[in-house]
Parts: sequence; C-alpha cells; structure tokens
Amino acid sequence: MLAFIACGERVKTLALLPCRPRGPRGAVNPATLESNRMRQRTCLAIVLAAGEGTRMRSALPKVLHPLGGRPLLEHVLTAAKLAGGAEIAVVVGPDHAAVAETTHRIVPDAQIFEQRERRGTAHAVLAAKPAIAHKPDDILVVFADTPLLHQETLARMRAAIADGAAVAVLGFTPADPTGYGRLVTRGGELIAIVEERDATAEERKIGFCNGGLMALAGEHALGLLERIGNANAKSEYYLTDAVAIARDMGLKAIAIETGEDDVRGINTKAQLAEAEAVLQERLRAAALEAGVTMIAPHTVFLSADTKFGKDVTIEPNVVFGPGVTVEDNAVIRSFSHLEGAHVGKGARVGPYARLRPGAELGADVHIGNFVEVKAAQIEAGAKANHLAYIGDARVGAGANIGAGTITCNFDGNAKHHTDIGAGAFIGSNSSLVAPVKIGDGAYVGSGSVVTKDVPADALAVERGAQTIKEGWAKRLRQVKGTGKKKPAKPG
Repeated sequence: MLAFIACGERVKTLALLPCRPRGPRGAVNPATLESNRMRQRTCLAIVLAAGEGTRMRSALPKVLHPLGGRPLLEHVLTAAKLAGGAEIAVVVGPDHAAVAETTHRIVPDAQIFEQRERRGTAHAVLAAKPAIAHKPDDILVVFADTPLLHQETLARMRAAIADGAAVAVLGFTPADPTGYGRLVTRGGELIAIVEERDATAEERKIGFCNGGLMALAGEHALGLLERIGNANAKSEYYLTDAVAIARDMGLKAIAIETGEDDVRGINTKAQLAEAEAVLQERLRAAALEAGVTMIAPHTVFLSADTKFGKDVTIEPNVVFGPGVTVEDNAVIRSFSHLEGAHVGKGARVGPYARLRPGAELGADVHIGNFVEVKAAQIEAGAKANHLAYIGDARVGAGANIGAGTITCNFDGNAKHHTDIGAGAFIGSNSSLVAPVKIGDGAYVGSGSVVTKDVPADALAVERGAQTIKEGWAKRLRQVKGTGKKKPAKPG
C-alpha cells in the first residue's frame, strides 16, 4: 500500500521519505546523519489557530474547513509532527472548543492555550509561554491556515536553528510582491523584515517576501518574545520584530526560501478552492508516479489519505472521500464516489457506484452501476452488478445480488443487519427486510419481500398470485377511442 503525503517540492510516497537521494553503496547517507542529528534535539511546534476567519463567511471555524478531506488544521499538525515536533501547542481563540477537540483527535497529547485578546502574532505565541519556558532546542511557529506546508520545509528551519541561528524566517518570491513584507538580507543573514507601507523605494524592489512562519532557538525564545513592544499604529505585538531584536542582542537571524505554495494562507473560500487545486495536483502526481493508471487525471479527486496498491486503474470522474483504500489490480470505473471504504484486490467498482463508510469489498468483488454499499462486508467474488442498495449487511463469498434488490435496514427507529450466505442467489427486485438471514446457497425468487430467515439451499418466493383477464387491454383502448366508460379495474 502507498500512502501519499507531501514532501519537498514534489509529492512522494511515505516509503520515499525523507526526499533525499541515496549516497553510493556503502556510504553513509547524509540524510540519515541529518535525521539522526535532529532526532537528538527537542522541538516544540506552536500552531496559531486563534483567527476568527470572518472572511470565510461561515459558522465553521476557518481552520476546520476541509482540504483534501482533512481540516486545514490537520494538514499543519501532520507536517509539524513529521518534521519532528514532539511537542505540539495550539493557540486557539475564546469559544473555539471545536478547534481544541479536533486538535486532540489528531494529536491527543497536544497542549491547548487560549488567546483571549487579539493583540498580534507575538502576543499569540506568548499565549503558549508555559510550553516555551521548558526551553526546547527548536521552536517552530506555524499558522493553522497554511495547509500546503511541507514537513521538509519545517525540517530545514529546524536545521538552521541547530546550525546556530536564533531566528529563522521562511521567505518566498511571488510573481507580484505587492502587499508583502520584504526580507532584507546581507551576507547570508537576515537584516530586517520591512512592511511594504514602511519600505523605501529601493526596499520595495526586493522580491524576497516574508512567508510568516518562523523558527526560534529555544534558549533565546522568551528573551526575544518578551522584548517585542507594541509601539505601532495598531498597538499590536508583531512576531516579525524578533528579527531586529535578535540582531540587537548580537544573535543571528537568517531567511530560508521556499515555494509560494508552501506558505499559501487561506482567508476566503476562493483561496480555499485555489489551495484544493494545488493539493489535488500533488496527490495525482504522487499516484501516477507510484504506478496508478488514471485515464483522465484532472477529473479524479483524491483525499489526502487515499491509499492505492499496485496496478490500480481509475477511470474519469471518480471522487475519493476520506478513508479509502484500494488494493492491487482493482478498477474504479467512471462517475463512482467512494468514502470510508476498502476495495479488495481485483475488485471492480462502477460505473456510477457509491461506496459509503464501512463498505468492505473482498477480492474480485463486482459492484456495478447505480449500486450503493454502506456499512457492509461484501466477501470475495460476490456480485451486485445493477441498481441495488446493500446496507448494514454481509454478502457471502460468491453470492449474487440481482438488479433492484435492497436490504431494508431501517425500521424508522433503528438499523438492523442482513446476512446473506455464501453462494446465495437473490433474484431481481427483492426486498430483504432486516433483521433477516439468507442461508448459504439459498435462492430468493425475483420480486420477493423476505421477512423471515431462509435456510441454506432453500427457495424463498413471496409474491401475489398473478391474475390474467383476457381482452381487457383491447377493450380499454376501444373505450378510450369512443369516450365510453372505462372497463372495470381488474381485481
């Protein structure tokens, strides 16, 4: 199985981390040495998630909006953990219990700190002062609304601190730098961060801009943060002032360059859609590189946790929601939607199929057009090729589900289970009223409404007696043509 995650400037599989080339045979891999060095250092990641996100025009907190099937916050927390953030501190706003709950679902031991007043980024970071006071070797300050951030970028920032910098700022070079703070460098060091409104004409020509993210040396962090003042137009405490303060203290500050997508922030629904497009391209590229066949990649939508085996084929216009695993040699046909499902080896799904959470397909299962499966185990070789609903059920190996069959799993109050044995044959247009069990090898006649258990190898037929009235249809047509009374209804 290949679980795709973002890495470096490209997207790789988990097995390919940490995205550095191997050295010659027998040589010590520099990446291994670097990894070992960073593992020996302690790291605190402070995730700022207190923003109200009013421009999202939503009751849902901004950082909980989904991207690739995951909340923005989860993308950032995952990157921080992969970069070695053994300790996680999340700064939330007042009345943001949902953000804290989501954090603990993703990182159970994360510390939650509340910023009750909005007084700037440095003020937000100092909300986590108890965690900073432990003086970890490295402190990463990241924003919960920058979900495209690579863990390798954070690792580079940590490495800069390990190499002696007190402050490391993440910068980028946008096509249009208008509106961004400029990073002024000299001799490989960061001299200042100048906001555009304060920049000289010469400084505005600088294309290297502030991406907002910062790393601090733990031993100097509190000293730097507590020296930041609020003598500015907004009377706020700006994290960017840490650069000038560090230099005044004789400490080193540097800037690290990354791509624009790495620091892409989300403030509006339009920006969320733009970030989704970037993430989808990364995920598709990873799938293709890993050997997945996509007939029309740009029409396939993946989740950040979608997992593929070998030689999987995906036809156009397929959507993968969160929690989907597709095993070797499976085929997902056009216009299918999968979420929370497991597709076994060699299985065939679609076209126009829907797999809902809890769908478990065994090897060589066939789920055809307009078939919906929910919370059901479909065992090896079973088939439901047309127009069926299978919910809260087990379908035994080799069983056949005829067109129009439904498991009647809900009685208006509770869900009930249907068990269909191995090799059973369910005729078309049958309704299986749960709880009910169809034995191995049993046969249910077409059009039946089954309310009682059917023994193994038995036949169950439940339908009204057929009535035939000779000539009735002909007389109806004659009456319609003359305007006379219609013949009496059969009965």
